[in-house]
Parts: sequence; structure tokens; C-alpha cells
Amino acid sequence: MNRPLVVLDTNVVVSAFRSRRGASFRVVAAVGSGVFDIALSVPMVLEYEAALLAQQLLEISEADVNTALDYLCTVGHQHEVFFLWRPTLRDPNDDMVLELAVAAGCTAIVTYNRRDFRGADRFGVKVWTPSELLKKVGMV
Repeated sequence: MNRPLVVLDTNVVVSAFRSRRGASFRVVAAVGSGVFDIALSVPMVLEYEAALLAQQLLEISEADVNTALDYLCTVGHQHEVFFLWRPTLRDPNDDMVLELAVAAGCTAIVTYNRRDFRGADRFGVKVWTPSELLKKVGMV
């Protein structure tokens, strides 16, 4: 399999910050390693930032969030989305993720909420959990 280009759903990024034990942490830690690539857009990065800063139970400083997002922006493939298919999914934030995946020509969306992305396959985008991505790239 060629190196897949994926969009990380916000729940995967937040989960990686919540625990260093799970598959989401392994996925986020592998970003930039050359095993897979991530697609980003300005709205996606802003959503990551808002979700991470809203995690008041976590002891994440704004500086830590900014450092992590700066890194993702440095190694990620940045895309602008010029076309919208809203509403396609139940949640408008999920539509934004799907639109980025389609615009960037991604192999898959990586999420814990597979049900939220029903219908992504009609755009040629698969939906994988973090564990499935790790298996597909040979990290499990």
C-alpha cells in the first residue's frame, strides 16, 4: 500500500492529548514519520485548537497546544476547500472533515465515530479507526 493521506478527526487529536496509551496517541505521534500523511485546512486546525483548549480537565497549556498545532501544520499537507456539499452528514463539523478529505484526495478519515461518516464512501473516502490506520501502515 502506498503511504495513505488521511484526515484526523478532532476526536482522535483530543484523545491523543488525553492519554499516551491509546491508538490515537500512537497515530498522532507518528505524524511526520513518513508512514502516512495528514491533510489539513485552516478550519480543521482551528477546530483542533478550539477542542484542545476546551479540555479544561487536561493540563494542557495554550503554548503546548500551539506548539503541537505548529508541528502538524509544518508536516501536514495543507489544502483549501473550494467546494461544499452541505449538508451531507448529520453534523456540520463532520461535513468539514469530509470536504477536506475529498478536496485533498485522501484515502481515509481517521475517527472514533465511524457512524458519523456514513456516506463518505460515495466520495471514495474510507473511514478508519486509529487502530485500523496503524494496522494498514504496519505499525501493529
